[in-house]
Amino acid sequence: MNLYDKIILPKVIHWVCGQNPTMKQREKVIPLAKGNVLEIGVGSGLNIPYYKSEQVKHLTAIDPSDEVWNEKKIKEEELPFEFEFIKAIAESIPIDSNSIDSIVVTYALCSIPESEKAFEEFRRVLKPNGQLIFSEHGKAPDRIVQQVQNLINPIWGKLGGGCSLTKDIPKMIESNGFKLSNIEAMYIPGWKPASFNYWGTAKLY
Repeated sequence: MNLYDKIILPKVIHWVCGQNPTMKQREKVIPLAKGNVLEIGVGSGLNIPYYKSEQVKHLTAIDPSDEVWNEKKIKEEELPFEFEFIKAIAESIPIDSNSIDSIVVTYALCSIPESEKAFEEFRRVLKPNGQLIFSEHGKAPDRIVQQVQNLINPIWGKLGGGCSLTKDIPKMIESNGFKLSNIEAMYIPGWKPASFNYWGTAKLY
């Protein structure tokens, strides 16, 4: 791991992902989580304050980066529910099958290299009546914005820890064994190529 990835990138991710428009998106979806919850790509724990203590029994949070997790401001021992952080990737989740009521993923699908493997794992660990809760940026609906996204995406990915601007989030979810229960999409305040957001919930087919 180079100096940029180890020291600079974790601070950049924490700062960018903690901007007010993005935090407002988190506030919309995180309170929907219930029961045994798995958060994919917890980063620096920005979602954690929005979980409802009366609904969440246990939160398992995974992320491949200790460096980003170490940017957290929360104190794990003070959380009002059971909590465990595991260093892991979405393509190989080290928890039991059919054990999760809610999978939460926010601003992480963009940087998962093998999304099909990740969704295979989502289906494995989720209970039959469980739900996927998401908020993600992705492919914009406007042709000119799409052109900008496509043009800068290779450089963006190198600087942003593998983040992609061009993923079609609804298509990704629906082509990997989930049916969208509800979804909203719009530009949130910010730079247009990185600010078209999709959020909602999905169930297993």
